[in-house]
Amino acid sequence: MSDLLENPKAGRVRAVAALSKKDVRAETGLFLLEGPQAVREAIEYRPELLRELYVTPTAAARYALDDAPVDTWFVTEQVLDAMADTVTPQGVVAVCQQFPTSVKDVFPDAGAGLEARGGLPGIVAILEEVRDPGNAGTIIRAADAAGADAVVLTGRSVDPYNPKVVRSTTGSLFHVPVSVGVTLADAVSRARGLGYTILAADVSGDDLPEVRADGMLDGPTAWVFGNEARGLTAEDLALVDRAVKVPIYGRAESMNLATAASVCLYESAFAQRTANPSTGD
Repeated sequence: MSDLLENPKAGRVRAVAALSKKDVRAETGLFLLEGPQAVREAIEYRPELLRELYVTPTAAARYALDDAPVDTWFVTEQVLDAMADTVTPQGVVAVCQQFPTSVKDVFPDAGAGLEARGGLPGIVAILEEVRDPGNAGTIIRAADAAGADAVVLTGRSVDPYNPKVVRSTTGSLFHVPVSVGVTLADAVSRARGLGYTILAADVSGDDLPEVRADGMLDGPTAWVFGNEARGLTAEDLALVDRAVKVPIYGRAESMNLATAASVCLYESAFAQRTANPSTGD
């Protein structure tokens, strides 16, 4: 633990704060991690990715971060506020190495069949032009909770290392592989080559309970989720096996993308565990 950092304008402080900008993250390969829960998840699951940790003395004691396995600095609240993207980082900010997963690792060699991924049914979420950081982060978190194998963000989607995305995952970014930069067509082609059923969440589709009753959720499923405002294009929908909508039984005009995605992912998880009880072990 170093001496207390007290100058909010110090070079180190500015360098950390600059990670809120996409071009700086791209240049450095680093990203900002804020809050004790996210930092604890990084320490437990991917400690090798941590580069620097900045904590107030109070937070270090409260969250037992005094002996974190990374270079650690005590900082004042003013310094932490200057570093953080959020207004309430709860006394903890870290710098991490980015760790995107190759789409070839999410979807092994096309044509290899399910043996390439252990022969077990699986779930992958593919985000096409999802621009809202909160939605993207919440979908990553929901995918993690539903036991999905991976999340794929196409090149038209938000950067998964955007601070708002990272915060919204609440640590799930360290649990589920996240692939970036691929096109929707390539992701769908790779998934289909491995035997996935490709489903698109879209208001033009069939009701989700009907699709589940048809057995389309029982096996490996890749869900495609589109832009918050425009959804998926006709060209996008032409790539999938079936469009599916979450029915609205009440008076709500529509459903938030992340909420609808959570429902879809969990329906797949329920269906797979019913059809293949061993997957719930």
